[in-house]
Amino acid sequence: MATSTATRDSKGRFKGSESEKGGSNFGMVAGAVAGGAALGILAMFGRKAAVQAPTMLAGNWDEALAAEHAATLKVFDAIEATDEKASVRRNMLLAHLKHALMKHAIEEENVIYPALREIGQIEAADELNKEHGYVKQYLYELENTPTASPEWIAIVRKFRADIEEHMQEEEMKLFPMLRAQLSEEKNKHLTATMNKEGFKVA
Repeated sequence: MATSTATRDSKGRFKGSESEKGGSNFGMVAGAVAGGAALGILAMFGRKAAVQAPTMLAGNWDEALAAEHAATLKVFDAIEATDEKASVRRNMLLAHLKHALMKHAIEEENVIYPALREIGQIEAADELNKEHGYVKQYLYELENTPTASPEWIAIVRKFRADIEEHMQEEEMKLFPMLRAQLSEEKNKHLTATMNKEGFKVA
């Protein structure tokens, strides 16, 4: 009968045994997975910060929302500059527009419109919310219409006209009214809360 020349450690395990190597390998794999997950989380937060940064840097909540309005109109400009052959570009721009409008709607619906209700502008807040429903309808129609069809760009142009009217009502009338009725501290709180909401979906 052959005898083993392997030595044991203080716990009675053979040095260099397969079970020890397996445990070591598992630790290395687990460490790599944890490191990858941490990098993924950091990348996600970095992307969110980059998306929300223009809003945060724009200043007070009303200035930030106006900056988002302007950025949205630039996306419409880019879409309207395409022709019927640019289906890939149109789809990419539509996806960008949809994400930007979704984030913007969350900021307004979860923070600004409730603040409008607090100052007694309940009817105006409800009307703005209803108009956001039409925004979703336009996006649905665009996603379900062939991008190469003349109807698609016609929907885009009608969408733009309606959304510009919505933006002007907010920027020229309702936002200045809300800001004027709030204290400086309350306006700062509204800005911080709005940025927090935007960051969640950025």
